[in-house]
Amino acid sequence: MKSAKRIVVKVGSALVTDEGRGVDVLAVSSWCQQIAGLVAQGREVLVVSSGAIAEGMKRLGWADRPKEIHELQAAAAVGQMGLVQIYEAELRKVGLGSAQVLLTHADLADRERYLNAKSTLLTLISHRVIAVINESDTVVTDEIKFGDNDTLGALVANLVEADALVILTDQRGLYSADPRQHPDAHFIHQAQAGDPQLERMAGGAGSALGPRRRQLEHGEGVELLLLPGLLAATTGPRACPWRHVDQGAGRQACGGQRRAYPHCLGPRT
Repeated sequence: MKSAKRIVVKVGSALVTDEGRGVDVLAVSSWCQQIAGLVAQGREVLVVSSGAIAEGMKRLGWADRPKEIHELQAAAAVGQMGLVQIYEAELRKVGLGSAQVLLTHADLADRERYLNAKSTLLTLISHRVIAVINESDTVVTDEIKFGDNDTLGALVANLVEADALVILTDQRGLYSADPRQHPDAHFIHQAQAGDPQLERMAGGAGSALGPRRRQLEHGEGVELLLLPGLLAATTGPRACPWRHVDQGAGRQACGGQRRAYPHCLGPRT
């Protein structure tokens, strides 16, 4: 990770919201300071950030997360305004410009739109502007329902030919088996994309993401973080899910430290 120049950082909802009560400005400020530190080292950083729905719920005065898709989409539309405003303000404080980029899987499946998105993101990078990327939640359904920003991060990493994908999370990481059911399960620090054992642990390359993501949202199946990592590492970038244990997690991941309990997936050889 030390040699990675172009990095996509995915920040999960738990790390940018105040326990679901809207965006945590202090947390975003900390991430922006770390991004500035990476840029100062000559690195190119793109951010995939969750948190729009939580911020929208706060602004709409909703105490409970809605279940209907159209209400989730409305919350995302309202919250996206606040999310990008906070990122813009905090990045400006550290001397960086920012841009909002909303994508869907359809954008990356269509060749012309794929190339346009790639050109835009690379142009932003060339101007030292930090792209804050999210799903275009108002026009998608499965992605917003299943919390697909991890996979979006992997797709963006491939799109811009990033050297690394860092998934910041509040989960411990990847084990050889569920440690709650298998006391002898061991923690996996590093693995190789294409390893059949990893695909078995992830439920197989063709498994549906939806139900498994719901498990992750409820604190089950921590190993499910493996899926977007495999997607990224199989086609190039080094993927490193990284547990947030202090406010220096981003710097630690890119500095090659291990104290934040990472597991890294190297590209397929």
